[in-house]
Amino acid sequence: METHLFACLSDNYGVLVHDPDSGETAAIDVPEEAAVRQALADTGWTLTHIFITHHHNDHIGGLEALNGPDIKVIGPKRDEHRIPGLDVTVSENDTVPFGGEDVEVLETPGHTSGHVTYYMRKAGLAFAGDTMFTLGCGRLFEGTPADMWSSLKKISALPASTKVFSGHEYTLSNARFAVTADPTNEKLKARLNEVEKKTEQGTPTVPTTVGEELETNPFVRAGTVEVAEAMGLAGESPETVLAEVRKRKDNF
Repeated sequence: METHLFACLSDNYGVLVHDPDSGETAAIDVPEEAAVRQALADTGWTLTHIFITHHHNDHIGGLEALNGPDIKVIGPKRDEHRIPGLDVTVSENDTVPFGGEDVEVLETPGHTSGHVTYYMRKAGLAFAGDTMFTLGCGRLFEGTPADMWSSLKKISALPASTKVFSGHEYTLSNARFAVTADPTNEKLKARLNEVEKKTEQGTPTVPTTVGEELETNPFVRAGTVEVAEAMGLAGESPETVLAEVRKRKDNF
């Protein structure tokens, strides 16, 4: 399975996924029509599928213009009233055939109530939208800290080598905050240096891997003693710790 990451809008990412055997190509979210069409032109791939993670306009802004009779649009059942043009609605444990994969659906609410993550097990790829970012997680617009903790646990339970694609380039800000939330984490300090270098070079910090996030993402690590103590919440539940981490990041 081949992937092509490209920038959209001010800080979004779009991703094309292409199976060379079948010729099928999927867009994971469609922030804007022009950027998706340019990515298709750059790769020479023909769009056959669109997978939508959630209803926010910076993820579906190009949907109406890109949709057509030869394109299958997949999106969360819980959001079908908020996403026009869905051909297939999906929920937890559903699978969608694409390019020799049975794409697995994980319901990952928190950022929004209907958010889903798509997992390609054979290819080792997860498309987490605005649930898990590199060194961060989405703001809790429609969900609770418990929702987000459950969602992050689902994603972080995937194999450590799984590549995780997210919807935004927020990593430098995430990394600078993360070292305040997990100050004794030496791997995180090294990762901050790496992120700063990549940002200076204009190199994307997406995708990350599940393994990297387990070691350095303070939201994923909300269940650890180190992050709980840094939040002044030793002995409290991961949900309580995550709520405090999210609150501090919102005000960072």
